[in-house]
Amino acid sequence: MSIIGKLVGGAIGFALGGPIGAIAGAVFGHAFDKPAGSSPNMHLSYGESSQITFFVATFSMLGKLARTDGQISREEMDAVRQFMTYDLNLSPESQQVAANIFMAAQESPESFESFASQFYGQFHVQPQMLELMMDILLRVSVSDGGIKPSEERLIQSAASIFGFNSAQYVAMRSRYARDVNKSYAVLGCTSGDTDEQIKKQYRKLVSEYHPDKIIAKGLPDEFIKFANDKFNEIQEAYESVKKERGIN
Repeated sequence: MSIIGKLVGGAIGFALGGPIGAIAGAVFGHAFDKPAGSSPNMHLSYGESSQITFFVATFSMLGKLARTDGQISREEMDAVRQFMTYDLNLSPESQQVAANIFMAAQESPESFESFASQFYGQFHVQPQMLELMMDILLRVSVSDGGIKPSEERLIQSAASIFGFNSAQYVAMRSRYARDVNKSYAVLGCTSGDTDEQIKKQYRKLVSEYHPDKIIAKGLPDEFIKFANDKFNEIQEAYESVKKERGIN
């Protein structure tokens, strides 16, 4: 059973704390009324905590991002729904939970940065998870026609909180630009790198972003498709660069 299925079913309790815990409490709290004669576990394992943090932080930060200019456009809502449906392949139940988190975050007095800071606290030793969150924020932001300046300011603030420098942010952003260097950007390389440097970076990414590895680090089951797509994107980018350069 996925972490969201467990939460909705009341199979586990939680004691997460912080702005992410407050949103989780608002969305799932009704599922944790203690039944007569029962003693539900109100403590999370590290894996459960990581999975809940990732799921709730994702849709909380997207909610704050969409509301940054004071209102949510139809295009922004469509972009989030598309992300739920096509990028994550969420079940109807999980889509409803994600939508509830998205809306609850917009009413929260907490800032986008506070959600980003708690997310960083959970995943600061797992840079792959931080980069996946950046990927999500950028992917959803560009899907409705382009990143608005107000959205980009928030995404840049997340990059700063996560410890990415400006050059790293530009590289991540360029993955979503329509230019010939996109494949290099996906690999974290430049066209000036040698073939051996590119091969080494590719092997490093394949090891770090193998879906089994990042799921073990706390990625929720609901994000498995996204992890697979990310892994395939790395492989496709390398094949493109290999073809361009004639690498064997």
